[in-house]
Amino acid sequence: MKNLISVVGPTGIGKTKLAIDLAQHFNTEIVSCDSRQFFKEMKIGTAAPSDEELAAAPHHFIGNLSVEEYYSIGQYEEDALKKLNELFKNHETVILVGGSMMYEKAVIEGLNDLPEADEENQKKLNDIFEYEGIEKLQEILKERDPEYFAVVDFHNHRRLLRAIDVIWQTGKKYSELIAVSQDSRDFNVIRIGIEAPREELYSRINRRVDIMMEKGLLDEVKGLEKFKGLTALNTVGYAELFKYFDGEWELDFAVSEIKKNSRRYAKRQLTWYRKANDIHYLSLGYSEKEYEDLLKWIADQF
Repeated sequence: MKNLISVVGPTGIGKTKLAIDLAQHFNTEIVSCDSRQFFKEMKIGTAAPSDEELAAAPHHFIGNLSVEEYYSIGQYEEDALKKLNELFKNHETVILVGGSMMYEKAVIEGLNDLPEADEENQKKLNDIFEYEGIEKLQEILKERDPEYFAVVDFHNHRRLLRAIDVIWQTGKKYSELIAVSQDSRDFNVIRIGIEAPREELYSRINRRVDIMMEKGLLDEVKGLEKFKGLTALNTVGYAELFKYFDGEWELDFAVSEIKKNSRRYAKRQLTWYRKANDIHYLSLGYSEKEYEDLLKWIADQF
């Protein structure tokens, strides 16, 4: 069985360095699952690995796209699995790294290939909810998919609406669809996280934004102004500076908003990772002994 070591954690915590250390130790390559670093025009604002870091270990999915290209999470899942299959021909172990939670999930578990919400169904279901109450929704779901009804939080009307909508659209049970679409992965996944006290993480994030500004983030964003309507650029570090260029905000305020929004994003990442019980943590600025212990722990997982 091949091994995928996934390095996770909030923005600005030092995942790149750990991933490179592990890649060098296992003499292997790195697959990025940071969805913002796919775009070659956004190096500074996404804290993409530097040229020195890219030279320290082979990286994939860094700067491989242009902001003008549309790229979905489904396409990424397909491309990343194809790349892993290639890499596993020559390597027993490959490193995955990035803080885009859903993109990591796409690689290690697979995505639920479910249809988008149907507007008419949603309207119909909302009417039922409003006029006949949540009990009616529970009744519909119980009748159409007793297996899912047994496990769903049936007091959460959004969950009921989503499941019934999908059942109506596909004519299949929701429980079957979510079971089938989780492709099994033929590699072993080992998840490593880095953690730090929140204050320390936040001050690292603030400092990192200052460094981005020193490195020329303003010019990078200025050069992308004509693309500001694109999805890729509707993101922290870019959206705020576009408002400065539009004359809506002062520069100091825009920079403080980048810091605030980066901290908020880190908070969401922490919440997501906290729900997982399969992440082995290292502390920020880990010692050599901690790193050696980590390597021993990893060896025991193989």
